[in-house]
Amino acid sequence: MANGGPVEHGFPHLETVREAVTALYRRLSYDTVRTFSASVAPVDVAFCDTDDLYLGAQRVAHELVRHYRLPDARMIVSFREMTHAANVELTAGPEYFIELNDRFRTHRRDIGAALAHEVMHVCLHRLDLSFPGTRANEILTDTAATYLGAGWLLLDAYREDAASSQKLGYLTPEEFGYVLAKRALVFGEDPSVWFTSPQAYTAYGKGLARARRDEQQPPLTAAGWAGRRRYARDRRHAQDPHPAGAAADGDAYAFTARTPGQLRVSFPCPTCHQRIRVPVRGRVRARCGLCRTVLECDT
Repeated sequence: MANGGPVEHGFPHLETVREAVTALYRRLSYDTVRTFSASVAPVDVAFCDTDDLYLGAQRVAHELVRHYRLPDARMIVSFREMTHAANVELTAGPEYFIELNDRFRTHRRDIGAALAHEVMHVCLHRLDLSFPGTRANEILTDTAATYLGAGWLLLDAYREDAASSQKLGYLTPEEFGYVLAKRALVFGEDPSVWFTSPQAYTAYGKGLARARRDEQQPPLTAAGWAGRRRYARDRRHAQDPHPAGAAADGDAYAFTARTPGQLRVSFPCPTCHQRIRVPVRGRVRARCGLCRTVLECDT
């Protein structure tokens, strides 16, 4: 939790975020992910200063349990002094004890954001889905909470001005915006209508621009002129009998040839980031086997 300190910006964790989206589709399946088409509604997690602190926190926790499809889980919420925003004790259940930072006693509007992250920890624990290392696992948790419809709360908790700052979660504001945008492009949703933080709008806009770039990379037909020229150059090099290298733009696409004359190109699905491999033979239509996205390609 950034509380008055510097807030990291940009996309430093983008690779892990993309791996988290892929892992989510693999563990839950396409059909299950589609059941989360509706985000948590603001009215269901609203918390005003006149609400009882403990009863209100329990109510919001219960709503997130319902949203994440954990009907047999019970969250016991308490408050204490700590460095981090919150902590959850991961046990066999069905009761889980969540501790929130004492700061939330007076910043109640952000209790939903903190609980969205902690309840997702329980959800991933039950799914037996985790990444090695604390930081990668926390990024997975932020990404999963956001992609499954509760992460707009975490981005909305980001506020920054010349005198103070606040941010919850391990993703940067722009990365939260990126995952929200990936979700929005899949479900046709506009989460920006729920933001109360002016800075959240800006971060979401930057994330949306980055997410749209994923859909404009060659060999997709939506790729721009510069990308198409670069792709054509790399394809010529890959067709050379003695190529110096067959990859371009990091891991965006790569050429392989099983036998001479049978060149194939692999590239990440712009929706779930699983790599797709298709033959190099002009216009083709590919379907991602993981998220079922149909892609128009010019290979």
